[in-house]
Amino acid sequence: MTNPNRPFSDEERQGLYRAIHERRDVRSQFLPDPIPNDILARLLNAAHHAPSVGFMQPWDFILIDSVPVREQVVAIFEQENEKAANNYTGDRQQTYRSLKLQGILESPINLCITCDRSRGGEHVLGRNSIVETDLFSTCLAVQNLWLAARAEGIGVGWVSILEPQQLAKTLNLPEHVYPLAYLCLGYVSEFLDQPELQKKGWRSRLPLEELVHGNGWGQAPDNPSLKTLLEARRPDPGDY
Repeated sequence: MTNPNRPFSDEERQGLYRAIHERRDVRSQFLPDPIPNDILARLLNAAHHAPSVGFMQPWDFILIDSVPVREQVVAIFEQENEKAANNYTGDRQQTYRSLKLQGILESPINLCITCDRSRGGEHVLGRNSIVETDLFSTCLAVQNLWLAARAEGIGVGWVSILEPQQLAKTLNLPEHVYPLAYLCLGYVSEFLDQPELQKKGWRSRLPLEELVHGNGWGQAPDNPSLKTLLEARRPDPGDY
């Protein structure tokens, strides 16, 4: 067992920040190569070590390699994606329709990370005021898995254009279990140099210095040197 009090080396720190900055939502670059079981186990173990309010650990992991099941999920996606496309008009709709927003069949395996909303019982420590903390905790498991996958050279794509009740029915989920994240996993031909939606001109990364407040909304932090550092670290368009 490693010593949790041991400082991170420069190389370890750099590896962590690299995974954060080079993580991508993958849709178009999946390869058919299977993920070895030992690596898949490491990814699931990383997800399972996410923090959770009251240590409730509300997540479960459904591995989906069945093509018929994935075809059902694709059908749900296509139905919901058509609805989403109709939210836009003109060039914006045309751009939306040109985007590839899922790799359900192209990726070698799909993973649904669920949230058991009854886990921990009726009264979970720390959940009394904000009941959604079980959902927030499960999101942290998703992020853990995503960063670990990037470090392993594996792409992850989150398919959010799915109707939850239909997805829950397809995966035979109990009523109290919510399908929080439907993920596509696999090796990729490349990791893009910037997020795909940014590359396609859909949105750009917001300047961080405009999002940092001090002691209340809309107030500048009483730390001008921090603002200078944030501005100096603003990424170029081709960066992460």
